[in-house]
Amino acid sequence: MSSILEKFEKIEERYEELNDLLSDPEVISDPTRLKKIAKEHSDLMGILKIHATYKKNINTILEAESIIAENDDAELIEMAETEIAESRENLPRLEEQLKLFLVPKNPNDSKNALMEIRAGTGGDEAGLFTGELFRMYTRYAERKGWKIEVLSSNPQGIGGFKEIISMVSGADVFGRLKYEGGVHRVQRVPQTEQSGRIHTSAVTVAVLPEADEVDFAIDAKDLKIDVYRSSGPGGQSVNTTDSAVRLTHLPTGVIATCQDEKSQHKNKAKALSVLRSRLLDAKMEEENKKTAENRRKMVSTGDRSAKIRTYNFPQGRMTDHRINLTLYKLPEIMDGDLDEIIEKLSTEDKNIQLQETEA
Repeated sequence: MSSILEKFEKIEERYEELNDLLSDPEVISDPTRLKKIAKEHSDLMGILKIHATYKKNINTILEAESIIAENDDAELIEMAETEIAESRENLPRLEEQLKLFLVPKNPNDSKNALMEIRAGTGGDEAGLFTGELFRMYTRYAERKGWKIEVLSSNPQGIGGFKEIISMVSGADVFGRLKYEGGVHRVQRVPQTEQSGRIHTSAVTVAVLPEADEVDFAIDAKDLKIDVYRSSGPGGQSVNTTDSAVRLTHLPTGVIATCQDEKSQHKNKAKALSVLRSRLLDAKMEEENKKTAENRRKMVSTGDRSAKIRTYNFPQGRMTDHRINLTLYKLPEIMDGDLDEIIEKLSTEDKNIQLQETEA
């Protein structure tokens, strides 16, 4: 633990440096830099509180041991022994929290996220659940104070979507939502089912970090741009002008489309944002494959075709298969109560990384 404490001495030095920067007129006059420094300051404040509690428990043990060594008073010794027992009981939990903080942060965690939700097996029922998952994430975004903007959607006639793509913007969005990528399975009696049989359908969720030009530059000569009229359910035209845009990245064959805006210019900008994020994600996935051989278990970078979660409506049950977590509060979860699930996935992911670092 001594090496960890040494690292925290440097963190304390950095915290004091950030304190000074927050009162620097040059920093205050630069909103972008100020926001970045304030975020780092806030992050360090939280872990330094835990560090202070850890040191307080250590000091309590040392002082109590000193009292025991220097006194013959049975009552005083008993009180000191109680303090030692309580403080030692706290140390493992605090040490674990300190270790987890030292796991290197993914630089993409602070980015906005592109979320793609697509109906899989199950026909209309899968499309309906696609819409319900989108509502779940919309409600979660509202709880976190994030903004969610639909970039592209393909609604189906009876409700729900064959596909809906959105950009979620806010603080640490990708770091929270990256654990949602994978196959979400729903078990329930469809509205159209007369016999009351439970059906199983599937929806695929992909979560990509938003990429800007610094992350992934796209040469204009590598793009093929097609424009066409927007269409709604059943293929009917919903726009009389060629405002929908399809972008094809010729070197990779990656395609992005957008038709939700009436302006061709806005659709092109949104499609470009989607395309850039998909290209960055493909690059990240290739890098992950190189390191995945050494991973015993993967939480946030696993196979997207893997079933990650089951929503069983008759039993009001949600099961996350990656960490064997089962919660019987499905209505609350579908209303956006996802923090407990995401916190447990995040902790498991950090524990795995920590074990690999120490191995």
